[in-house]
Amino acid sequence: MSEARNTEPHARGNRSSFQHVQRVVQWAIAHKLKALLIVFGLFVVVELLTIPWFDVPRLRTESPTETALMRQRREEAEREGRNFVVRHRWVPLSKIPRHVVNAVVVAEDGTFWEHGGFDWYEFKESLKKNWERKRAVRGASTITQQLAKNLYLSTSKDPIRKLKEWIITLLLEAFLDKERILELYLNIIEWGRGVFGIEAAAQTYFHRPASAVTLEQAIRLAVVIPSPLKHRPTDNTRWVAFRRNVVLQRMQGRRYFDAEEPEEEDTQQEQSKENQSSPVVIPPSPADTGEVSNAVASDSTDIDRGPP
Repeated sequence: MSEARNTEPHARGNRSSFQHVQRVVQWAIAHKLKALLIVFGLFVVVELLTIPWFDVPRLRTESPTETALMRQRREEAEREGRNFVVRHRWVPLSKIPRHVVNAVVVAEDGTFWEHGGFDWYEFKESLKKNWERKRAVRGASTITQQLAKNLYLSTSKDPIRKLKEWIITLLLEAFLDKERILELYLNIIEWGRGVFGIEAAAQTYFHRPASAVTLEQAIRLAVVIPSPLKHRPTDNTRWVAFRRNVVLQRMQGRRYFDAEEPEEEDTQQEQSKENQSSPVVIPPSPADTGEVSNAVASDSTDIDRGPP
């Protein structure tokens, strides 16, 4: 008798829970659109909770040792049964030659010094171009957006990932100055299989530190950023040659160097000493003017761009 009485409340509780679930399901069936919106809203809230709200401010003084992209590449290698070794070494912005910074900016984000994280002109042009071609042929991600994706997200292009990228981009621009954003970007972006950051790239492809990279080498490093797993800075392909000439023209249009100056290879030792002895101060640069077109900002996972 006692055991039977004890099980009765439990049974009533189960029936009550089942009836409650049943009513929820019936309501969802009767109100499909509202139910869908609620589920989607809950999903978005959960995704927003994964945004590094408190981690971004720490980037002002702390430098990351591992990124989301590094972890993704490691997982991909494990699934494919390949060995994966990360080559990465941090170097301060003051040790990175000015022409390296200039080449990367004009190649990837021509209005980096002016915008607040988004290049709306390039965004509109990208939408127009992709609509005309009916496929993704042009990206519009700024350096800050690429930094957000590399640090915290993945190469996925789903809408939720893009929304998180935009939010993180706003956080980066709010808490960090432009020089720090550039320093982080140059030190963590992918430059080949297992190659991350300008120092590892310079050592891997040109067997020298980043502080000794020449102008020609800087341009070649910059042009392969959109497709680092398909193209190498040392390649002499049509794709690399085309983008190299575009970046060179843009740098000339901005008066970033004198066309008559001697080849940097001849003076690399002097420049290396100079870079090591005095910090490089990089002032904001105006957007391209004249006959040189605005730099095309590109996502490091965009489909390759080549000669028209």
